[in-house]
Amino acid sequence: MKVLVTGGAGFIGSHYVRCAVQGDYPGLAEADVVVLDKLTYAGNRANLAPVEDSPRLRFVQGDICDAGLVDDLMAEVDQVVHFAAESHVDRSIAGATDFVMTNVVGTQTLLDGALRHGVEKFVHVSTDEVYGSIESGSWTEHEPLLPNSPYSASKASSDLLARAYHRTHGLPVNITRCSNNYGPYQYPEKVIPLFVTNLMDGEQVPLYGDGLNVRDWLHVDDHCRGIELVRAGGRPGEIYNIGGGTELTNRELTELLVKASGKDWSSVRPVDDRKGHDRRYSVDITKIADELGYAPQVPFEQGLADTIEWYRTHRDWWQPLKRG
Repeated sequence: MKVLVTGGAGFIGSHYVRCAVQGDYPGLAEADVVVLDKLTYAGNRANLAPVEDSPRLRFVQGDICDAGLVDDLMAEVDQVVHFAAESHVDRSIAGATDFVMTNVVGTQTLLDGALRHGVEKFVHVSTDEVYGSIESGSWTEHEPLLPNSPYSASKASSDLLARAYHRTHGLPVNITRCSNNYGPYQYPEKVIPLFVTNLMDGEQVPLYGDGLNVRDWLHVDDHCRGIELVRAGGRPGEIYNIGGGTELTNRELTELLVKASGKDWSSVRPVDDRKGHDRRYSVDITKIADELGYAPQVPFEQGLADTIEWYRTHRDWWQPLKRG
């Protein structure tokens, strides 16, 4: 079997690829993996360094909007796991064009290629942000999509396209929607690596508004195991939420990171709230738990400590990215 992984040099995609090639997923133990990545600012070949010499891995630099390239690759693969996306909310607020092109047009290009060549599984990796904001309780997969940022609107659009290709053409699509990820190799514009690396360098960290926005935190290893469960056993056309089960306000998270770095609250700089800032995210993982046996395995306290330690010992990885 051969699997195409788009965005496989990014944070989450590269974790999935490393696990697949290293043999962590029994269903992919003998599979060849083709990575397609444009290597934008958030894509990094160094993320694949631990497995780059494997004969089972092939890297292709290219754009998912390139229909000719996508068609060539779809002709040789059996399945697709689609991570490639523009994903930073603040960047989407500053300018939405790249988000529409990559997340919407790119996904449509991949779906077209997959349909032409009859791929047997297409996993579209999405986000809980497509649901909008929830005051209490948790979203099931049946909730309406009410995105509030250009980023989440572009992901919701790609979700609907993926669903439509299943309903219209019978393409065996699954959609996964995850909560906030953290872990090693995450680009240092995201909150945990940004705060950790700033604090290591004696710099302040920015806290939006009152800091009471709530997020559910999911270790990247748990997320990728959930995706693999969906790839291997998800029912065609179904959506699966993947969560971590640790809800924290941004202020609580900041307090943990400041304490772990041996700093005090003087390291925190209040900033104006983000435009359209969603107050709370929370996904119900009953469906993937009941159908596929998913449960998060990484305790947040341990996962956060390991992540902080990874950034402490991998300054050579993140420092050039911050300078750039």
